[in-house]
Amino acid sequence: MKIIRLPIVILAVAAFLPAVETSLVRKALRWHARVLTMDTHCDTPFKLLEKGWDIGQYHRTGERGSGCQDLPRMKAGGLDASFFAVFVGQGPRTPEGHEAAREKAVAILDAMDAMYGKYPDLCGRALTPDDARRLEKRGQRAIFIGMENGYALGHDPALIDYFHKRGVRYVTLAHTADNDICDSATDRKDPEDRGLSEWGRQVVRRLNELGVMIDVSHISDRSFFDVLALTRAPVMASHSCARPLPARPRNLSDDMLLALKKNGGVIQLCILNDYVKQPPADPAREQAFEALHRKIDETYGGWGNIKDKSEHDKVEAEYEALEKRFPQPPVFVKDAVDHIDHIVKLIGIDHVGIGTDFDGGGGLADCRDVTELKNITIELARRGYSERDIAKIWGGNAMRVMQRVIDLAKM
Repeated sequence: MKIIRLPIVILAVAAFLPAVETSLVRKALRWHARVLTMDTHCDTPFKLLEKGWDIGQYHRTGERGSGCQDLPRMKAGGLDASFFAVFVGQGPRTPEGHEAAREKAVAILDAMDAMYGKYPDLCGRALTPDDARRLEKRGQRAIFIGMENGYALGHDPALIDYFHKRGVRYVTLAHTADNDICDSATDRKDPEDRGLSEWGRQVVRRLNELGVMIDVSHISDRSFFDVLALTRAPVMASHSCARPLPARPRNLSDDMLLALKKNGGVIQLCILNDYVKQPPADPAREQAFEALHRKIDETYGGWGNIKDKSEHDKVEAEYEALEKRFPQPPVFVKDAVDHIDHIVKLIGIDHVGIGTDFDGGGGLADCRDVTELKNITIELARRGYSERDIAKIWGGNAMRVMQRVIDLAKM
């Protein structure tokens, strides 16, 4: 029998609640500790490149520079497995731009290799669902690798194989701007949605052959349907929400969700405020943030290209100042679970999971970092989801898709 020992940080949640609620919370926390929990998208690898930040040390929630997770906090929050994103911001679609993106992706992978080597007792490299289960039994965090933005692949088919050998197990085809693989959901400088390119079709086919998941988060509607028409394996939206709540182009429409079900794929709920709940209109705020984004693009070539820590801290402080100047109403876990309810009602319990986007903007008023992920489980239990349901949402569905992609590659 597996003995469940709930961390003190979890037990404290139930200390001052009414009896009925306390009973529910305790039940939810037992479930959270028992199921294998997986987050399919975080941008924590950026922190690995920061001097003085150590993923093996516990960083207090909310402190400047702490980020949303580290290995000790993952354990405290009961998160067993996570996909760390090798993120590359979209730059010039030129040979030089593609080479710079490749170099950055390699640097992040090298930093992750160093992490595995430095903290073998805390984490391990995961390539398959079986790896996650094995590492979970050992009390280690299972760290998978996803590549966010296929821009780093350039036009070189050999790079697809190279990154697969380095451990990449999903590729988000695009990010916030169109690239040579496909169009993005949020880039309409060219008003026409051109979907998947011929090079993009080669990428999809090769990912299928290698057993690498295709991530459809961030890509345009036409790109999404082009991928589903071509792929012979189920796909994953590693960090997306349902478009009716709210109507953001980054979220998946009901038609897309229905197509995802037919494909056998899964959508992993992103807990980034603006994708979870429509904020009230605030033109002054929008103009101020647009101006800051332009400044970052013009000065550094994008947020992801800020290499100097002092410059990074300066820009982060500017963001924080704008947030204080133009505050928005808080978004809560209950708002995020509304998306899960919608998705389950539309396409069923077997096609939804969680991909927080921690350290990439993800986080809610009552789920600020990895230590507070248990609040999602509590809300699911409050709404009547069973332990079996929660096991599917917290990793079972994503691992089913991953295993199917691997199995199809062998056929």
